[in-house]
Amino acid sequence: MQLREMTDNACIEFLASHMFGHLGCSGEQYPYIVPIHYAYEGRRLFMFSMPGLKIDRLRANPLASFHAEEFGQDRKWKSVLVHGRFEELTDTPAHRDERIHAWSLLEKRAFWWEPGSFNFGADTDEPLDAPIFFSLSIEVLSGRETI
Repeated sequence: MQLREMTDNACIEFLASHMFGHLGCSGEQYPYIVPIHYAYEGRRLFMFSMPGLKIDRLRANPLASFHAEEFGQDRKWKSVLVHGRFEELTDTPAHRDERIHAWSLLEKRAFWWEPGSFNFGADTDEPLDAPIFFSLSIEVLSGRETI
């Protein structure tokens, strides 16, 4: 088995054909990493969340990382890492079209709202806060795979 670098095009194809990964952002003391669904388009990853710690941390420092991976048979795997910048697609006229577009990309994926719509520890029927749509621009892209 050998390890090789993936080309930018191979990394983009991988991101476009997958829908789940891990988002990392700056925490107050340690990095904060969470599982999240995404959709890829135009060198951007589009994501969804309810208000919470990850959104607070991304607003405080918009630089973030994203990792997606795939494991196959015979110990084969692929791993793609993105470093980029968070942009919140606020519920305002300025971001209306982008927000609707992000929603349309995400809704094509099964269970795209999980785990972003879960309210941690909540066991009530209280209304949830408004959903937050955001993107992560791809500034640095790398990938590795076994062959």
